[in-house]
Amino acid sequence: MGLQMERNISKLTANTVALVLAGGRGSRLKALTDWRAKPAVPFGGKFRIIDFPMSNCINSGIRRISVVTQYKSHSLQRHLQRGWSFLSGQFGEFMEVLPAQQRTGEGWYEGTADAVYQNLDIIRHYNPDYVVVLAGDHIYKMDYGKMVAAHAAKGADITVGCIPVDMEEAKAFGVMAIDDDSRIVEFAEKPEHPKPMPDDNARALASMGIYVFSTDYLRRRLREDAADESSTHDFGHDLIPHAIKHDNAFAFRFMQANTGSPGYWRDVGTIDAYWEANINLAGLTPELDMYDKDWPIWTYQEQLPPAKFAFDDDDRRGHAVDSLISGGCLITGSTVRGSVLFSSVRVHSYSSIEDSVILPDVEIKQNCRIRRCVIDKGALIPEGTVIGENAEEDAKRFYVSENGIVLVTPEMLGQNLHEV
Repeated sequence: MGLQMERNISKLTANTVALVLAGGRGSRLKALTDWRAKPAVPFGGKFRIIDFPMSNCINSGIRRISVVTQYKSHSLQRHLQRGWSFLSGQFGEFMEVLPAQQRTGEGWYEGTADAVYQNLDIIRHYNPDYVVVLAGDHIYKMDYGKMVAAHAAKGADITVGCIPVDMEEAKAFGVMAIDDDSRIVEFAEKPEHPKPMPDDNARALASMGIYVFSTDYLRRRLREDAADESSTHDFGHDLIPHAIKHDNAFAFRFMQANTGSPGYWRDVGTIDAYWEANINLAGLTPELDMYDKDWPIWTYQEQLPPAKFAFDDDDRRGHAVDSLISGGCLITGSTVRGSVLFSSVRVHSYSSIEDSVILPDVEIKQNCRIRRCVIDKGALIPEGTVIGENAEEDAKRFYVSENGIVLVTPEMLGQNLHEV
């Protein structure tokens, strides 16, 4: 990318406001979202899901960011306040949280479009040329500046970020068809029978939940939609189909800059998908490069001591192989293989952990065997516990996914950490 192009994009992103929609529960994550919104779910050893779209904004040069919250948002808001308050209002930058507050009536947010509509007065105050609307619950690294530039170059009213996905997976997304100029000509929200891409019958072109709007168009369309009593007030169900028929709606395909192939993007909305995406990070060559200094993922993290491994006896050796081990972890006389351990996990002697995702502050006592598990924050695993070896027995106490991943929470163990 040439210097002049970079300058043009930087001017566009400087006049852009990002709205991160982070109010959803994410019910397919089962008990992981009983006490937190999906964007607040921990991911990758030290991050939370929302850190990825937030970091994309910063790395793209978009430094005016509003996060729209609703469902059980306390831990999310606390994380944002601690980790993202470095943006300085003195330079026109900000990260602000917009909780559901009945700004335009008596109801809470009724859909994605309604969530933006209820904050139109705030958007008007900042007077941006463009508004980028983002889902706060996906894992990916993307330069939004390129998408804003493509939107401006085409004179679009709305531009939708898209990526090819497998046909079965496409049923959970908005699916589109585009012409040779990338104009969207068809769109179906969560279709039972997705339409395949013309050049790939095995995949469909799916919306990533990323939209660029010209601000004047967004204001007008949201006001019209709010007045329409038949509308569900959702971008996928209502605004995009309308834009295809009446306005300038274009697609922006998310591609890897160096290869031209589709970029890494994951909706970790099920226990299986969440487990797989985390475990992939522990591999030798993960699909998502967390060590990329050119596109860092920012977050809040406690000041913790380094991870420690203790004992070196033949039957009591503390070690980890093909794993991510975060700060504050103590692995004493136990074995960890192919797993991700978040901050301050304690594993006692003679225990083994294999192919598992262990969230912060979990303590695993002696003589435990943990396999293909996701263990939620703060759980205490009693001595001698065996999980992941007998699905029938596991299902009596825990949640077992379609692919046999066992979700364990403190409440399932009788430890009521959230009791009132």
